[in-house]
Amino acid sequence: MTNALWTHGIEWLAAAAPNPRTCKRAWDEGEGIALLEAGRFWDLLSVPDHLGLLTLDLLWRPSLPVPGPTLVDTAAHRVGFFLPPDPGSRWVGEGLRNAGRGSWVAVPPPYRAARSLEWLIPPDGTGALHAPVTLELALRQANGTLAVLAPLSGD
Repeated sequence: MTNALWTHGIEWLAAAAPNPRTCKRAWDEGEGIALLEAGRFWDLLSVPDHLGLLTLDLLWRPSLPVPGPTLVDTAAHRVGFFLPPDPGSRWVGEGLRNAGRGSWVAVPPPYRAARSLEWLIPPDGTGALHAPVTLELALRQANGTLAVLAPLSGD
């Protein structure tokens, strides 16, 4: 079962590469990171890791669907949420970066980490992504929680 998820996840993710076969071959040969084009199959919302990790925790509720693919960059201290492509979307907030059409995103294969990039939730190949409204609400809640905690921690 796990191998099927990995295979479907690889196929789905590599489809965003200029040459999916070359991308999959590079991953198979251990070359860990591929640059994939955003805006066709998915957009990526990148947020600071303290906000992103709390947001992801809030998204793991029994009443919500399983969160979509989520990537962490431990060197840049950022968490990336994969969303449906939406050329008209505007994400506004301190530290928020939206990668859509015309942007390129560095990603490891779904089944292993590469350098500082690691999947918190790898793609499963179904095309499931984060729901923008659900993600926005979780981001707002996480941001509010962090705002309350900041004076307590002295930051």
